[in-house]
Amino acid sequence: MANNFEVWWLVLLIGLVGLIQNAESEYRVYDTESKIVPGKLNVHLVPHTHDDVGWLKTVDQYYVGSNNSIQGACVQNVLDSLIPTLLADKNRKFIYVEQAFFQRWWRNQSPAMQETVRGLVNEGRLEFINGGWCMHDEAATHYIDMIDQTTLGHRYIKEQFNVTPRVGWQIDPFGHSAIQAYLLGAEVGFDSLFFGRIDYQDREKRKVEKALEVVWQGSKSLGSTAQIFAGAFPKNYEPPEGGFYYEVNSASPVVQDDPALFDYNVEERVNAFVAAAYWQANITRTNHIMFTMGTDFQYQYALTWFRNMDKLIHYVNKDGRVNAMYSTPSIYTDAKYASNESWPLKTDDYFPYADRINAYWTGYFTSRPALKRYVREMSGYYLAARQLEFFKGRNEAGPTTDSLADALAIAQHHDAVSGTSQQHVANDYAKRLAIGYKEAEDVVSASLAFLADSSSKSGYKSSERKFKQCPLLNISYCPPTEVDLSPGKRLMVVIYNSLGWKRDEIVKVPVTSVDVAVQDSAGKEIVSQILPVVNVSMALRRFYATANVGKPPSGGPLYWLAFKAEVPPLGFRTYIVTSSKRAASVAVASVREETFYGHDESQNNAVEVGPGNLKLVYSGSSGKLTEYIQSNIKGTNTVKFSVDQSYSYYIGDDGSKDPPSQLQASGAYVFRPNSTFPIQSQEKIPLTVLRGPLFDEAHQSISPWIYQVTRVYKEKQHAEVEFIVGPIPIDDRLGKEIVTKIDTSIKSNQTFYTDSNGRDYLKRIRNYRSDWKLEVNQPVAGNYYPINHGIYMQDDSTEFSVLVDRAVGGSSILDGQLELMLHRRLLHDDGRGVAEALNETTCIPDGCKGLTIQGKYYFKFDPLGEGAKWRRSFGQEIYSPLLLAFSEQDGDSWNNFQVPTFTGIDPSYSLPDNVAMITLEELVDGTVLLRLAHLYEVGEDKDLSVPANVELKKLFPNKKINKITEMGLSANQKREDMEKKRLAWRADSSSDATKKPSRGGPVDPMRLVVQLAPMEIRTFTIEFGKKLSTTSR
Repeated sequence: MANNFEVWWLVLLIGLVGLIQNAESEYRVYDTESKIVPGKLNVHLVPHTHDDVGWLKTVDQYYVGSNNSIQGACVQNVLDSLIPTLLADKNRKFIYVEQAFFQRWWRNQSPAMQETVRGLVNEGRLEFINGGWCMHDEAATHYIDMIDQTTLGHRYIKEQFNVTPRVGWQIDPFGHSAIQAYLLGAEVGFDSLFFGRIDYQDREKRKVEKALEVVWQGSKSLGSTAQIFAGAFPKNYEPPEGGFYYEVNSASPVVQDDPALFDYNVEERVNAFVAAAYWQANITRTNHIMFTMGTDFQYQYALTWFRNMDKLIHYVNKDGRVNAMYSTPSIYTDAKYASNESWPLKTDDYFPYADRINAYWTGYFTSRPALKRYVREMSGYYLAARQLEFFKGRNEAGPTTDSLADALAIAQHHDAVSGTSQQHVANDYAKRLAIGYKEAEDVVSASLAFLADSSSKSGYKSSERKFKQCPLLNISYCPPTEVDLSPGKRLMVVIYNSLGWKRDEIVKVPVTSVDVAVQDSAGKEIVSQILPVVNVSMALRRFYATANVGKPPSGGPLYWLAFKAEVPPLGFRTYIVTSSKRAASVAVASVREETFYGHDESQNNAVEVGPGNLKLVYSGSSGKLTEYIQSNIKGTNTVKFSVDQSYSYYIGDDGSKDPPSQLQASGAYVFRPNSTFPIQSQEKIPLTVLRGPLFDEAHQSISPWIYQVTRVYKEKQHAEVEFIVGPIPIDDRLGKEIVTKIDTSIKSNQTFYTDSNGRDYLKRIRNYRSDWKLEVNQPVAGNYYPINHGIYMQDDSTEFSVLVDRAVGGSSILDGQLELMLHRRLLHDDGRGVAEALNETTCIPDGCKGLTIQGKYYFKFDPLGEGAKWRRSFGQEIYSPLLLAFSEQDGDSWNNFQVPTFTGIDPSYSLPDNVAMITLEELVDGTVLLRLAHLYEVGEDKDLSVPANVELKKLFPNKKINKITEMGLSANQKREDMEKKRLAWRADSSSDATKKPSRGGPVDPMRLVVQLAPMEIRTFTIEFGKKLSTTSR
């Protein structure tokens, strides 16, 4: 038996040796020629990597490849391995997106390597797609930040490679905005836009109708002039199903084409490829489809990908059923355009996004609210700092605003301002903003000193004056104002206005004495108001000042000093605070305090709050807001509206009742409420009213962890609500999502309106989608939308609007009601990759606490059709708050500034009410970047939804404009050249959708007047000649 076995084994061994010797085992040259074959299905293989600018690791950890215990990812390896792999075959192609990473790699390359890479770019083998500093979020970002970060990347690419990206590539953000389509798509010169995430119900319907690819018209005001070809991927931004991942250690089968080795699988791999191609072709129009060959942080060893794709292209094309080719989204776009197909027309946006049942990604609209506020605050500050840097003149030796530009650009990433990164990464984003702010603060201080100490006779000169600022003013912490104003000492307050129109606003600063007075820049004492800093705010100040500066603030009493500042456009005015007994004729020593205790049933009379035409009425017995009374609206003596405001919390579902395959908790991304509970005090809410000549305040302790102050200003027609929320209690082991609700009698008929990235307003209808019949499984989360600017509702006579100070989520769950989610604290991960619960804490040496946030929102009633004026004008003031700087002064002179009042424009001029200057920046080459934005949509306001003119000679009265060039939105190409290259797509639509609205015409070089049509943003680079005289004062 043994002998027979040995003979059998010997025969088998000899046969195998013969088989191997006869097999074809030799060097192969793969035919990877990339060409479109008419009449065949053309499969465009697009090699790419998606590199998050921070998520589970920080941006620098991702770049260098450190902290790999969290995630094995190294962008430096991607770029290092990519270049030689592309050079090995002239047909290979690759696209790259995130310039925050690329510039880190680029600056460390030798001149020889840089020339090699430039050659690859010029040949189209390496193509920059999207091209921003990051792939920005589309829900929690403001349109100005989106423009700025895109401009930073686009100008960098233009400077280094003299190319302009053609295609938008927003493959990972969690829903997609109309602003992305028309403003950050068509208006930056993109021919197409591709993305990965749309609602699962929407995707299934579009697959059936072959409508994943559309012509997207995101702006009703700009209409067909800002259309773009847009495509949602069939599933995600990864390779197709069937096993086509080729990173080292991937589970997918490689293409094994050596017959001398086991597991030869060419036929099986070709069949799998063709099957995937046929499936996608059945849901796609034309004979062109795209395979996205890559995913997060792929190509760290690029050869493994290209080796297998070389083989696939070679053998698939030999098979002949389909044509496979290396491609890019630009090549794919041109092929689609050449087909002359007519495409479905898409309007509005792709929010909200759910990837399956019970999984609406609407929680991140609010996640990490403190970071969201910090980003918004730094955005407004960056706008002002660049203006001041321009007025003084950019100093290349430093300091500059560049560091803040970089930090803000990184913070727009779709896992940054979105609040969906791990905690240590969120800390890194905040750290970068703080470093950027510090350098920009030096720019602001130097610029203000330069301008304030330069007289028209002596001209500009450097100044030794040091201005200080207060980045923690929101927590009542401002060391420059908390000084002893003994006789002979004065506090100079310089207030800068970055808007193009004059502003009259109440300014508040903390002081240590009630015996202070305020003088204006002419030396006249003005009305001021003193209020106590309440205990809740003092506790917040102590804890968060210690957490931010490393030591507790000084003790002692603290007061708010409030006064009205009148500040010229793009300019400043100086005010002086002195130690003084107040003149009875112009000020009051303190506010009058009235407290109404709700448990006293005898106090059932109404309590009116407000020193001017607007009154808020509270119940003396319950302490609740009941009425909004406005006098003198359109000649009407008094208009009353019923209103109720409250707080509630949703319990975050932990998913414990779900089947294992559908487990879904509420987390950083996903909002999944389990139930809702009103937040009420054990007793009725005591109401404390502080009354003064400038404004009244209504203070309410809603619960031990919610405190609210509602302000009504004498000269304003809206209410301001300041809230302190946190730490959210979790002793019951339940995560909570905190909302405020405002109920009115408006008959809103399930309809409300939310902004798109702070710009256009979009109509929302509860439990409804315009593109498909919605299957409602989450009646709250599925009706939440991102809010960056505001939300409003209306009926046939009235509008009710709420404006916000940061990105939040919000909705109208009941008719007549608006709600905003203010804060979230959750105890479970939602299974979308971040692998952390959203449980933010802050620590000081004495211990850690859950995050407390402080913020504001504002509300107003208006007659139907008139609310836009307030939303647009006051919305600009929220985004661009007055900038305060402080300097102590000794001596008898009431003001030793040469220039106590300054404006950078003609003193007789201001921008039109419907126009904002959103960029004024001196660039490195000395040219100036100017952006002007029309603030109104077509038909939004009867007076202001009209073309507007801006007179550049008055905007720059003391400078000679030698040359002005209109650019695309991201300032990387001439507008004229961009328009000539624009592809005009055919859309299935009515004639109304294809009408081209008028836009502002060319700028006459003699008149120098810029015209803007509704919602138009125009971008210019300007070369100035010699100054005509000093800047206006």
